Amino acid sequence: MKILMISSYLPFPLYSGGHIRLYNLIKHLSKENEITLICEKRDFQTQQDIDEVSKVCKKVITVPRKKQWTIQNIIKTGFSKNPFLITGHTSEEMKTAIRDEMVRETFDLIHVETFYVFQNLPKVTIPVVLVEHNIEYMVYKRYADLVNPLFKPFLLIDILKIKKKEEEAWDSVKKLVAVSNVEKKIMQREGVSVVPNGVDTEKFFFRDFLGLPKEKRVLFIGDFKWLQNRDSLEFILKEIWPKVMSKFSELNKDFDLKLWVVGRNLPDSFKEYKIPSVVFDTNNKEETWNIFNKSFILLAPLRAAGGTSYKVLEAMSSGVGIVTTNLGIEGLEAQNGIHVLSAESADDLANCVVNLSLDLSLYRKLTINSRKFVEQNYDWKIISEKLNKIYMSSL
Repeated sequence: MKILMISSYLPFPLYSGGHIRLYNLIKHLSKENEITLICEKRDFQTQQDIDEVSKVCKKVITVPRKKQWTIQNIIKTGFSKNPFLITGHTSEEMKTAIRDEMVRETFDLIHVETFYVFQNLPKVTIPVVLVEHNIEYMVYKRYADLVNPLFKPFLLIDILKIKKKEEEAWDSVKKLVAVSNVEKKIMQREGVSVVPNGVDTEKFFFRDFLGLPKEKRVLFIGDFKWLQNRDSLEFILKEIWPKVMSKFSELNKDFDLKLWVVGRNLPDSFKEYKIPSVVFDTNNKEETWNIFNKSFILLAPLRAAGGTSYKVLEAMSSGVGIVTTNLGIEGLEAQNGIHVLSAESADDLANCVVNLSLDLSLYRKLTINSRKFVEQNYDWKIISEKLNKIYMSSL
């Protein structure tokens, strides 16, 4: 099958969940299909990154990713029915590239990765499959609940615009794909299919318990350009981590626990937290699987997320204990006390960290169950086959 894939990003390097998902799906789908990718390329991405994606595609065509936060975009959004997200991803270069490629080649279907590049697609007669990583208006709505009340009215107006355009895109395609049953229920459309996020279970191998790191690191990992990661880290530093240290002190336990914060684009404001047990690692060049291999617990108190969390899936595959919120496992069907420890309040989350640190039998149970869980449900080989069947059914 010849597939034209349209994406808001070039999926390499594998810096974010979206990159991981798209790269791995293309890698597996290309074994049975011929894929042409047209996508936006960020300034930091190189020809070498394009070459890496070209290894799993027939052709890769990139257009420059425009700056999102400009006065021009803000003004244009204010006088437009489009939300800020669509304004920033509307690209004449992408529109031209799509039209030109459709003149040169005949495709069986078009795969659009996220609704906010859908507007760049011309009217077509071939099937369109739209894949949504999140329900974007829900992600922004959750964040709006956390922001300064002065900014909330402006954000809510834009959220209404996002909702309208997102739902219009859902109604305009042959097949609609969600990443979990949670999103599927919210979409309330007939024929919505679920293709979950996944993990490379060979790369993120399960370590032997004898290989547990001597230095007990509680990992928080993420790209801090994303609002939900900044919110989670602020929640940890202000509320959760001080309670963790206090509880160990109360128990009079000599347990050398470090909070290891790994990620790009960390705002300087976070570095002002002068806590001896916190290590900020913002220039880490290691592969993610090795970062997990050095970690004891993943702390992921997500409060403004959407879709399913890659960091949780990768930690599950790697044999790392997990402390998260209900939102952190939303859509995964993972269970509290069986695969992870989950809680909502800072005090309860801190208790989970302490309990998982001290109770190694609990740690073993959760990590063994989690590894089996991802092998059976979230290996990329299984997931890519689900998407391939959706392609076939759309013809």
